[in-house]
Amino acid sequence: VMTQYLKDSDKINRKFKLDWVNLSTSRSMEEIGKSLLKKIFRFGGAYVKVLYKLCTKKYDACYLAITCHGKGFLKDAPFVLLCKLFGRQVIIHQHNKGMSQDCEKWGYRHLLKWTYSNSKVILLSWRLYPDIEKVVKREQVYICPNGIPQTQIYPKKSEPHIPQLLFLSNLIESKGVFVLLDACKILKDWGYTFRCKYIGGETKEIDSGRFNWEIKNRLLDKEVEYVGRKYGEEKDKEFADADIFIFPTYYDNETFGLVLLEAMQQGTPAITTDIGGIADIIKDGVTGLICLPQDSSYLANKIKELIDNPSRIIELGKNGQKSFLEQYTIGKWESNMLSILSDVID
Repeated sequence: VMTQYLKDSDKINRKFKLDWVNLSTSRSMEEIGKSLLKKIFRFGGAYVKVLYKLCTKKYDACYLAITCHGKGFLKDAPFVLLCKLFGRQVIIHQHNKGMSQDCEKWGYRHLLKWTYSNSKVILLSWRLYPDIEKVVKREQVYICPNGIPQTQIYPKKSEPHIPQLLFLSNLIESKGVFVLLDACKILKDWGYTFRCKYIGGETKEIDSGRFNWEIKNRLLDKEVEYVGRKYGEEKDKEFADADIFIFPTYYDNETFGLVLLEAMQQGTPAITTDIGGIADIIKDGVTGLICLPQDSSYLANKIKELIDNPSRIIELGKNGQKSFLEQYTIGKWESNMLSILSDVID
């Protein structure tokens, strides 16, 4: 998503002449883990395209958004090394993490060093630096938080109503899907009345059938519903209609949840976890609340804290919206990226 924003940026395209090659071997979520032959063909095609462009044009820099660990790194590293072979300045934009798991492994140790040596690295937050510090020096690093386009801001409900909770992510267990369900069960047992809506795509881990069974198994049929995917204006309205956005992720490679920015834009406070760079976005007690990962009781208490204090919900939501407008719009992100690219190239 962020690479597409870069590609479409008028501000950046006015400053630099850009060429693009799609290095991805999967074109959709459904293709991940499938179609090995097709992926090999796409990898070969992308490699030939990059080689051709490097042979026919003298670029000031090569910008690559690569995977920094596992098989994805082994796929992406050859592109970086090819750019270095032609003597180009390399800029690696890190949208993931996990390098610390590989940097001592045979086969990765030297390849990581060759790939990242003398490269400039853009991180989303300094909180992500410990993951790469064994390979990348601090002086190689730039920080550029993500941003999202501004959309219509919808009015919040002012009349008394049943508290509305929202979860928005694909149904992946490590995103905290069942952590929130268990927290809802605790809240119900405490006698609280609320509604919790789950929005997101089904996955191999959790499809709608399994999820609805989990709801019934916890006797939450009246409190919780799964409504599938939502996009664009529909999604914005769901954020606006919610009183509290819940994102209890414990996903190992979580870096900087864009959904948190979407919630902040609509003035909806979030309860989330201190994973990746999230605590840079959600300031605990200021723009939202931070809870312990994989702790349903702790999460239930945080939700209770806000349900019991509606004025606190409004305060956190306004603070979050203000923070979004000051720091996380796409315009702010473009300016940050333009400054970084100019500093590297000029």
